[in-house]
Parts: sequence; structure tokens; C-alpha cells
Amino acid sequence: MQTKTKKLLIAIVSVLILITGTIGATLAWFTDKTPTIQNTFTVGNIDIKLEETERTYKMVPGYTLPKDPTVTVEKGSVDCWLFIKIDKSTNLDNFIEYTVADGWLLLEPNIYYREVAANESADQSFAVLKDNQVTVKTTVTKEMMEKLTGTAGENPYPTLSFTAYAIQKHGFNTAALAWAEVSTTTP
Repeated sequence: MQTKTKKLLIAIVSVLILITGTIGATLAWFTDKTPTIQNTFTVGNIDIKLEETERTYKMVPGYTLPKDPTVTVEKGSVDCWLFIKIDKSTNLDNFIEYTVADGWLLLEPNIYYREVAANESADQSFAVLKDNQVTVKTTVTKEMMEKLTGTAGENPYPTLSFTAYAIQKHGFNTAALAWAEVSTTTP
């Protein structure tokens, strides 16, 4: 009888193993996996340049002289506030007149600005002076010019200088805030 019991027990265990294997094979866990997403953080920057055709200027009353300072925001630069500071000698207004080019907005005396959107594919150039020129006033006389010494003394030659600045637009809601930052942190 033990042999029959063993055989029956082996048969029951075999059936149970078969049932468990069949049920286990039909049960599958649902699993999934996404591909890895990698973010690369590159460097944002602003690159500008200020260029002008080099010339020697001879003042002649009433003459218009070519003067083409141009500020370029180079491709790949981020959105920025662009500024131009115009420095002139104290006697310039007695001899020369000029107009700032369209698109520049006056922020404060001799400081102009514009907003420049990022451009990944091309440089963006902006003329500083309207029509790239200055004009010698018709009121200038030979006697006025003969008094000019050319030195930094009492009667220096008139001078007109430009400096360009740029700062990221993000973080600065107004040109005034941007100028306050860039004018105190830029050497």
C-alpha cells in the first residue's frame, strides 16, 4: 500500500507542479523602460564688435564727411540690450553736427540703446550715425579752426568717440537696469 500511496502522492505532486508551471507561465508582469534623455547645457554668450573705416578728416565748413561706426552683435549671441556711448570733446558741437541712426533710443545724455534678439545664423550690424556721416557746420570759420592747437590744452581738435556695450536681456526688464549693471561692471 505504501507503493500505491507513493505513486499517488508522486502523481498528485506531478499534477500540482504541472498546474503551477502552466499558471506561472501564463502570468506575466507588465514592464517597460523609456530611453534615456540626456540634456547638454552649452554656454550662452554675447559677442559684439565695433568697427569703423579708418579715415583722416579735414574740416571744411559745410562739408559732409563719411563716418561709419557700426556695432555688430555676432551670430549665436543671446538676446541682449545693446548700448552705444558717444563721447565728444567739449568743443565738438561748435564744429560738427550729426544724428544718431534710426533704431537707437536715447537712455540718458550720450547713451543710446536697442534690444537685439538672438540670431543663430547671422551677425546683426547696426550703424551708429544716420547715413554714416557727420557734417561740418557752415558757421565754422577759418579763424575758429586756426585757434585749434591739436593738443588737450585750451583749444584741442574736436573729437567724437564711440564705445559699445552689451548685456544679456534675461534678468533685466528695462534698459535702465541693464545699463546700470553693464556700465558699472564693464572695464
